[in-house]
Order: sequence, then structure tokens, then C-alpha cells
Amino acid sequence: CTAVVTLLRDKQLFVANAGDSRCVVCRNGRAIEMSVDHKPEDTEERTRIEKAGYKVTLDGRVSGGLNLSRAIGDHAYKKTAKLPPEEQAITALPDIRMLTLEDQDEFMVIACDGIWNFMSSQDVVDFVRPRLKKKQISEICEELFMHCLAPNTSGDGTGCDNMTAIIVKFNFNKQSTTETSQELNVSKSMEHSPWPTMFTPVNNKRSLSPEHVATEEIADDDNTSKKFKTIPENGTDEITSPSKTTGGFSFNSASTTNNNNSNDDQQH
Repeated sequence: CTAVVTLLRDKQLFVANAGDSRCVVCRNGRAIEMSVDHKPEDTEERTRIEKAGYKVTLDGRVSGGLNLSRAIGDHAYKKTAKLPPEEQAITALPDIRMLTLEDQDEFMVIACDGIWNFMSSQDVVDFVRPRLKKKQISEICEELFMHCLAPNTSGDGTGCDNMTAIIVKFNFNKQSTTETSQELNVSKSMEHSPWPTMFTPVNNKRSLSPEHVATEEIADDDNTSKKFKTIPENGTDEITSPSKTTGGFSFNSASTTNNNNSNDDQQH
């Protein structure tokens, strides 16, 4: 089972990938790859595989089995006792990339190798982009699958693999009138709140501050009452408060899975 995970915090996009699924961002029509497909024939992957006592066969498989080099599960390839998990022939250790999104970033596509074996990252961007203006995202997912689907199984297997895809459309600074009204109402309701910095005025949820904030008690000189001082994670005495998230954009997404007959492991 492969995994590609995205985390969106304000305009920072974090992507963790283990396996040959892929995340691609469309920036003004150009594909930006946010992950690397982990294939056994790649130099770094082959070195680790061979060190663990396995080999990469001519068809790009680990000892004739898996055709990817990182995965969750597949414990039969993770039994070299003298090696830690990240150095096993098949490891679940992810690569992590970060991208600061810009206003010209239009959408991202997350999909497994059933898509990428047939189309390049730029091909997928070129396929999705013109359709976003006139079709629902779920319809675009279905058309993408039909485009990749092989007409029969007599070929080399391309277009016969399982296909999973998620399309996420970014809507920067396009809050609706309803959202704006809700934001104003929440802001007014919190004017007298004792915790104004702990919540974002957009969704009334805890802020995703990078610091883990702790508190300690401080007794007044007369010992009649107690106050609290905020202590950042680094242990300094500087008083701080969690940062607010701006909520300056929203996103829409749709996902679809098409399961075809395949000899490969299922991927998600």
C-alpha cells in the first residue's frame, strides 16, 4: 500500500510520499511535482535494497516481486533483523517536500501509478486544467480514468492497473458573501472573549500554531490570586500567543477510485 499525504497550513503545502503514487501542483498551467516515485531501479533505492540482501531484477522489481521500493505493509521484505525499518529493502519512510502556494496555483492532483504509468505530470495538468471551467471535479476524475483505461488487456499492462485520483481546486481570496458574513459575526461574538488569540475568526477552531504552548502558574505578591504565563516550547520567558490563521482561501476536492484487475498490490 503506497501513501501520499498532503497537509495544508495557510499557504504552506507539505507533502509526504512513500511509494510510487504522486502529488502534482498546477501553477499557472505548469506542473510542479511535489513527490518522487520510489522505484527499485533508482540509484538510492537500489543501493538500499541490495544492502538489505535483495536484488533488483531486469524488469525493475525487488527480487522479482514488487515493482516499487517503498510501501506500507509488505512485511516479507522487512525481515532483515540487523537493519532498522528505514534501511529495509522495502521501507515506509516517506520523502517530505514543502511548497509555499501562490495566487497562480490553481489545483493539485494526487493519484496512484495507474494514472502516472500512462500520463506524465504535465499531461495530467493539461488534461484537468481546461475542464475545471466547465465541469464538476468528480466528472473530470472519471474522464481521466477513461482516458487512461486500456481498451483490452493484450498490451503491456499499461491502463490495466488500479486507478485512484483526487483533484483539489484552490480558490484563493474568493470567499463568498455568506463566508464573509459568518467571519464578521464570529469576530463580533469574540470581542469580549478571554481567548481571542486561540481561535481563528474564520472557522472558530484552534489555531495551527507551530509552537506547542504551555502554561505555568505565577503567584501575586499577596498570594491572593494566581496568573498564568505563556511558555513557548523553546523554554524562554518571552510571553507569546498562538498565531492566527488567516483563512484567506478555501479549496474544493473530489476523489474517485477505479479498481481494475491487476497483479500489483492495491494502492491508495
